[in-house]
Amino acid sequence: MPEIAEIARVVHFLRLHVVGKTITSAAAQEDANVFGKVGTSATEFTKAVKGKKVLSAGTQGKYFWLVLDKSPHPVMHFGMTGWIHIRGEKTAYTNYYKKMKADEMDIWPPKFWKFQLDLSGGAQGKETAQIAFTDPRRFGRVRLVDCPGADIRKYSPLVENGPDPVVDTDVFTEDYLKQKMRSRHVPIKALLLDQTVISGIGNWVGDEVLFHAKLHPEQYCNDFSDESISQLYRSIRYVCQLAVDKLGDSDEFPKDWLFNHRWGKGSKGGSRLPNGERLAFLTVGGRTSCYAPDIQKKSGNVAPGIKEEPLESEPDTSNPRKQARSKATKSKEDQPPIKRKKAVDDEKEKEKPAKKSKPEPTKSSTRTNKAKVEVKTETDVKVEAGRRRSGRLQGNSV
Repeated sequence: MPEIAEIARVVHFLRLHVVGKTITSAAAQEDANVFGKVGTSATEFTKAVKGKKVLSAGTQGKYFWLVLDKSPHPVMHFGMTGWIHIRGEKTAYTNYYKKMKADEMDIWPPKFWKFQLDLSGGAQGKETAQIAFTDPRRFGRVRLVDCPGADIRKYSPLVENGPDPVVDTDVFTEDYLKQKMRSRHVPIKALLLDQTVISGIGNWVGDEVLFHAKLHPEQYCNDFSDESISQLYRSIRYVCQLAVDKLGDSDEFPKDWLFNHRWGKGSKGGSRLPNGERLAFLTVGGRTSCYAPDIQKKSGNVAPGIKEEPLESEPDTSNPRKQARSKATKSKEDQPPIKRKKAVDDEKEKEKPAKKSKPEPTKSSTRTNKAKVEVKTETDVKVEAGRRRSGRLQGNSV
């Protein structure tokens, strides 16, 4: 999900290529999620923006907007996969384009577009621009806010969100953070992700902040010392400010950042820091956190119900047989459950002692056995009859 740095990147390009221009044409595709879930429609959106001049662009955490010369103003959120594209510009970060096919680079409008705008004007009055909002998974939102442009942050949805740690440095202070942490009893990672407390921090930024602050992600937020809170505040300001300054381009992040080493989960050897220390992953409430156990130690109570993935141990090269058995066991564990069960059953079948095969009976032996059975049956009948007569005689004598 795009976070504070990625939103700052988009607004940077909007200010360069959109602000000061007039929207000459607008097109939008009806989408019950992107438009409908926030009380508007594609038709209402195009009608509201067409012919309007863009006065400014702003950002607060994961939200961004355009202030037009007449309300309402579009306020947008990317959700999981939303983005703004400007024709002829690479507005996205490096990895975004690495995943695209060569023939997709020049397609316009781009795939999964929800709205597109044509603009003209600018300082020279001749400049033009084309922009498009895309969203493959449709978790993004585009709404219209009817208010004075200068007061847009006093209206929903912006007013319900907390301060932006880069934009609102006068509000987001160390005392503000301390008060929020002391008044809540939730894991510190959960507090950082709460947009009503701080705007813009998502999963990777939250992990990066806690890594630099050397705090365990699932320790309760009201169980930290004043010194730890001060360190956390400095880490939030440092990580968010630098990520925004680099416009969210991870290629420009410092080499010692957790971001550059966290993506090896599930690979051979796992994720590691440059000094060789392993990284671990834990899950609470479906949210995965990456952290460095040797650096981010617990100093207080930790939330229950943590599902922590064990660290992979170093292979034992001193014993080749043991290493081979370990690889065989691991390969079985990697199989799907059905195949793994079949493999276990096959192993058990192999371990069973072989049954002795019975010789096929000949025709003569078969006749002999039948004769024996018949003789035995006749004898048994005679014995039973004799016993019944003996019993009656004894009964009569009594």
